[in-house]
Amino acid sequence: MSELDYPQDLRYTAEHEWVRSGDDGTVRIGITSFAQDSLGDVVYVSLPAVGDTVAAGDACGEVESTKSVSDLYAPLAGEVTAVNDSLDSTPELVNSDPYGEGWMYELRPADAAAVDALLDPAAYQALLG
Repeated sequence: MSELDYPQDLRYTAEHEWVRSGDDGTVRIGITSFAQDSLGDVVYVSLPAVGDTVAAGDACGEVESTKSVSDLYAPLAGEVTAVNDSLDSTPELVNSDPYGEGWMYELRPADAAAVDALLDPAAYQALLG
């Protein structure tokens, strides 16, 4: 996948997170190719805990790279149902596969319709200029 590809099945935020709806009512969340490229080599990821309740827009974790530390923001309100434990030992998955194995956490949204209010791929790409 080229760095300019943004999967059409995802929704995006202005804070450079992506959201993929699952079959069971949960959503999977990660950071976009643009975000991981801007950060540089990711060396550590701090994620919310399973069972945590987050509000849309709240900082719920951090991504540390060789360049900086950036907050991870919740794109939706809801309860964390899973985290990607693989990132503990291999945080570089965020760089090598941001839309696949580099996912960060899963959430059961408080309002399932809120996903549709996020940016579609065209709107996200327009935001990037």
